[in-house]
Amino acid sequence: MAGPFIVAAEAQETKPLVNNTSTRDRIRARHFPNVLLTTHKGKKVRFYDDLLKDKIVVINFMYVKCEGVCPGITANLAKLQKLLGSRLGRDIFMYSFTLKPEQDSPEVLRKYAEAYHAKQGWTFLTGTPEDMELLRRKLGFTDPDPRRDADKSNHIGNVRYGNEPLQLWGSCPGLSKASWIAESIRWVDWPKEAKGVGK
Repeated sequence: MAGPFIVAAEAQETKPLVNNTSTRDRIRARHFPNVLLTTHKGKKVRFYDDLLKDKIVVINFMYVKCEGVCPGITANLAKLQKLLGSRLGRDIFMYSFTLKPEQDSPEVLRKYAEAYHAKQGWTFLTGTPEDMELLRRKLGFTDPDPRRDADKSNHIGNVRYGNEPLQLWGSCPGLSKASWIAESIRWVDWPKEAKGVGK
């Protein structure tokens, strides 16, 4: 009769030694909830399926009546969209997510987008408070101090950028010069020999 250690060892041998799930799928499951969101134009979209999958993206969190870093960051992103030129909306997409969905309706976001002359390819998004909070946490826009993190006026002023299919991600301060943000994005750009891979 086999002892408990032998049984345990035999059971372990029947488990696969390598997880067959791809790293891309593991990252998606951990960080990219496919929540339903609404754009500043009133269109319903899924976070992963419609916004992230197979794209290079630039992400930030903001809210319209912010008296802190939001106006400066949004102004920088307005400059960034000019630097991206024809690539914006073609193979690089910018997304600004509201931290206050209870205030920032699609109509409020539309007027905000217009005030900053947001072009095609720069989308402002809202959703339920629960989904926006889930998204903020999953994407790492949090402060390690729970008290500071609970105060939306102290929100993280970073811009995150990434190449979803190549699993390349980085971030930089949103108040950096737009030219520096554009240069940072080049680190996750498509390799010249594989331009547009995953599309």
